[in-house]
Amino acid sequence: MAMQVGNSGEENSVMSNINTTPLVDVMLVLLIIFLITIPVINKTVKVELPKAVNIPTQTKPENITVAVDKEGNIYWNDRRMPNKEDLLANIKASAVIKPQPEVHIRADKDAKFEAVGRVLYAIQRGGIVKVGFLTEPDRGLGRSPQ
Repeated sequence: MAMQVGNSGEENSVMSNINTTPLVDVMLVLLIIFLITIPVINKTVKVELPKAVNIPTQTKPENITVAVDKEGNIYWNDRRMPNKEDLLANIKASAVIKPQPEVHIRADKDAKFEAVGRVLYAIQRGGIVKVGFLTEPDRGLGRSPQ
């Protein structure tokens, strides 16, 4: 095996080929780093996440709207409920209707969670299966979170 150690007499010749060995070395090192770190990053508990689609609520005549204002007052389709027993009686009467109506809860943003929880508990006790929360869409007005 012979090796040429000089330029064979041409001192001022320009080298026209690119040495790609350092580039390949760097790329192989990066590839090895990614192959080692990606399984470490993806090491999480395997769960099946639900598929969510934002569908606008279709208001049907049989839907029931339960509203909770910031004082904790409860309204059944715009009619104020004087106590929890009347609310439960309305829920039980609606639960036996076929097909069962949906209950949409509209809670004031300043309402206490306790009042909304009481409404949810009454709906559960009454036997209503379909419950949803009505919210305002985020308009992205540049407000900072409080």
